[in-house]
Amino acid sequence: MDSNYKLTLKIKRYNPDTKESWVQDYVLEVGRILRFTDLFRKINNELDASLAWNSSCEHAQCGTCAVKVNGKPLLACELLVENAVNQFHTTIFHIEPITIAPVVRDLIVDLEKAYERVNEAKPYIIEPAKNPSQGNDYQIFPRNLERYVDATRCINCFCCATVCISSHKGFLGPNAVMASIVRLMDPRETARKERLDTLYSEKGIYRCHTSKACSFVCPKEIDVAHFIALAKEGRFKSKDSR
Repeated sequence: MDSNYKLTLKIKRYNPDTKESWVQDYVLEVGRILRFTDLFRKINNELDASLAWNSSCEHAQCGTCAVKVNGKPLLACELLVENAVNQFHTTIFHIEPITIAPVVRDLIVDLEKAYERVNEAKPYIIEPAKNPSQGNDYQIFPRNLERYVDATRCINCFCCATVCISSHKGFLGPNAVMASIVRLMDPRETARKERLDTLYSEKGIYRCHTSKACSFVCPKEIDVAHFIALAKEGRFKSKDSR
């Protein structure tokens, strides 16, 4: 097995000063266990310091390094060279920014703009229930928590929103509505009517076309479509159905 691969990265560039957009090729010989964030850094250090890209934790927990590779949105910090070659059956990779917000420069998008939809869904407890055990943490029984704990792994990388065929048609987006669904399943939340009004609004879940692409690309392997389907079935309209 070869320890190195010769890759061609065809990266979509954008200069906000000139409004110019183009695709630039970078040819790299790299080790098989390097991540794509390592490749971007190698380009900066050895070939082109002007290439702009985003990352923070580089441990698949912040979502800021999300890009499209050969059309599929994913986390660049998770994608190893060897895995990419095996997955896409090529050594040529077309890399673009995700499409959920305006491009700032090259592979960087305006995440503040992207978060407007998430914030609209209020991904936090609006009206917390009274803690029955004052002075201690609010305790949730494991059997209740296990119903929605998977959804709490969402890091808002916007991969699901990028592939969603409904996001450009007024839909809040898979990750945004799921954030509200999670709170409906959370026994600490009492603002149920406000959440239901959001879920069943003109921007809510009925805009979803159930393509299930969101579940397919989720880096955290969350079945996003499942949670949205539960809401479509009306599972959360009654407090007893949590």
